[in-house]
Amino acid sequence: MSAIVSISNLTKTYASGLQALKSVNLEIMKGEIFALLGPNGAGKTTLISIICGIVTPTSGTVIADGHNIQGDYKAARMKIGLVPQELHTDAFETVIHTVTFSRGLFGRAPNPAHIEKVLRDLSLWEKRNDTIRTLSGGMKRRVMIAKALSHEPTILFLDEPTAGVDVELRRDMWAMVHTLRQSGVTIILTTHYIEEAEEMADRIGVISKGELIVVEEKTALMKKLGKKELTLTLQDALTEVPAALAEWKLELKADGHELHYTFDANADSGTVPALLKRLGELGIGFKDLNTSQSSLEEIFVSLVHGGKAGGAGK
Repeated sequence: MSAIVSISNLTKTYASGLQALKSVNLEIMKGEIFALLGPNGAGKTTLISIICGIVTPTSGTVIADGHNIQGDYKAARMKIGLVPQELHTDAFETVIHTVTFSRGLFGRAPNPAHIEKVLRDLSLWEKRNDTIRTLSGGMKRRVMIAKALSHEPTILFLDEPTAGVDVELRRDMWAMVHTLRQSGVTIILTTHYIEEAEEMADRIGVISKGELIVVEEKTALMKKLGKKELTLTLQDALTEVPAALAEWKLELKADGHELHYTFDANADSGTVPALLKRLGELGIGFKDLNTSQSSLEEIFVSLVHGGKAGGAGK
């Protein structure tokens, strides 16, 4: 799979002295869904703004579908659609006019059939002659997506696309994202809804304090950094963890009725059987056992607070 976005040694320092990005290197593959996660102020929006040609980098290069975003801005920008966080559009224009006008801004020839398809896909066709100001917040968000798709981009940026929208619209939007990916569009999204990234993304990048601290396939990231937790519901409550079980670093919870063991499923594959055997030897019975995997949110929090974990880059 070839890269459709290549970012090399990208930095951004503002006049105030704030270093928003620190030598970011990243390749985004054609046709993938890439999720960029990070806390507020981490550099997500700055990175997207540079790739889209809205902000000028201090140093480094960005190649979008074969075009340098600085040296060949017009050609590069035509390849990119951007749905920003903020709802910017003319409140007194009709839906169909604002979407059609957006296509023209990129120098694309009129294509009513494409505009109709975009509006229908986003459930906007019945609203095509309504003015923007009469629409709900969710419908306005759909219009922003329609504008971003009007010029048929190969790369689509979704910057917090479902912030403040209802569950139904969120579901519709993610269905649309899958459809776009199937048609060959590369999707890059930022989101605060980490469960969405967990469900949708092929790869995940985590940015913190201007640095890309990890880039990994979602399943590999969860396998590498995720922890498992074993919970044993005891037949008889304990007042403390026996000294004979010290090597497992167990936690006693639920008023002594549960033993909890957190472990790395890959590195510690033999420790659970050994623990269960030792419990039997000590005469400690249990009536239930279950395991749970760390969520992406837990991994994200540990990365941001724990620093680099390796893997940044391709």
